[in-house]
Amino acid sequence: MSAELKYRRILLKLSGEALGPQGGSGIDAGTVQRIANEVRCIHNLGVEVAMVIGGGNMWRGADAAATGIDRGTADYVGMLATVMNSLVMQDAMEKLGIATRVQTAIEMPPVAEPFIRRRAVRHLEKGRVVILAAGSGNPFFTTDTAAALRAVELNAQILLKATKVDGIYNDDPMRNPQARRFTDLSYMQALNMGLKVMDSTALSLCKDNAMPIIVFSLQQEGMLEAIIRGEKCGTLVSTDANELSV
Repeated sequence: MSAELKYRRILLKLSGEALGPQGGSGIDAGTVQRIANEVRCIHNLGVEVAMVIGGGNMWRGADAAATGIDRGTADYVGMLATVMNSLVMQDAMEKLGIATRVQTAIEMPPVAEPFIRRRAVRHLEKGRVVILAAGSGNPFFTTDTAAALRAVELNAQILLKATKVDGIYNDDPMRNPQARRFTDLSYMQALNMGLKVMDSTALSLCKDNAMPIIVFSLQQEGMLEAIIRGEKCGTLVSTDANELSV
């Protein structure tokens, strides 16, 4: 493994929308292939990769609940959507020659392995990409929170959250061209600002376990590898000096 790599075990969080067509729902095969290629690049460097993929391109539990569906039921349907996305990503990566395992928080043996932390770690050590599906297995928790939980459980060095924009801004850059991008934030700053890039439960879990987060965009080719090599990309959310002294 190259000595110049900054991170050697990562948790990559993708939204379900990242797999879908622009402005639409479902799965865009070309987008899935592009993401799989980005993951292959860092996998070939020897990086151990775990992934959590959302299901928002197919189903959003909170939105469905607003229509009158029981929230718990709606969230379980959303978990199944994450399994579908995970299986599609597994297929794309294995066609590139990358050994991949899907583990689910809800047991479904004909489809995937159940999530077992020690087994997931062993897969990573053997060079397999591990895709962690069905969130945390509990309703009322987002896949962001599941990603934070899995990152801590698997002793990842960093949680990388891929979004549509290249970091965290003080306003929506899609609507406000004057919006300013942050290069660094503390956990408390991110929590106090009520940023929508990641929910407060996930941020708090990362804060309590000193799990750094980088929010970045996968739209630009090579961005994932640049982060792995230690280049300053996106927005880093971590513990600052003041928090360390508390």
